[in-house]
Amino acid sequence: MKPRQLATQALNFAIVLSTAFMLWKGLSVVSNSSSPIVVVLSESMEPAFQRGDLLVLWNRGMETQLGEVVVYNVRGRDIPIVHRVIQKFGGGTEPLQLLTKGDNNAADDTELYAPGQRYLNRATDVVGSAYGFVPFVGYVTILLSEHPWLKTAMLVLMGASVILQRE
Repeated sequence: MKPRQLATQALNFAIVLSTAFMLWKGLSVVSNSSSPIVVVLSESMEPAFQRGDLLVLWNRGMETQLGEVVVYNVRGRDIPIVHRVIQKFGGGTEPLQLLTKGDNNAADDTELYAPGQRYLNRATDVVGSAYGFVPFVGYVTILLSEHPWLKTAMLVLMGASVILQRE
């Protein structure tokens, strides 16, 4: 393979990656959410959402309602949680506080919150509210996280297709 072709293919690959990054950042700005798309990782929200469903989040100009599905981060943990608001406190001049629960869980989420935390702060803990979803599309993410060798295989296949691609 000629150096010029190799450089062209490397640039094409870089363009694909930068386009994906720009789309992600654009969605983040539009939705006002640091993570505008999340994958449901457990069965805790069945039957409303299944494991592997891809959720689109919105965090702009909405007042949180009882029954609304929110995605929140727990301090000290990396994985966001998708659960429904079952109680809310405060609002107006006071910070809005929420109590959440998975539809398929027997108890509320107070055991999942950070130590000493009894409620979620809507402004700081909630990433966004579920605005829409695509069924099972996120299952690829689950497979890649549960089977690390798949990541390597996928990267090798992508790299090979870039190198072997002919114009």
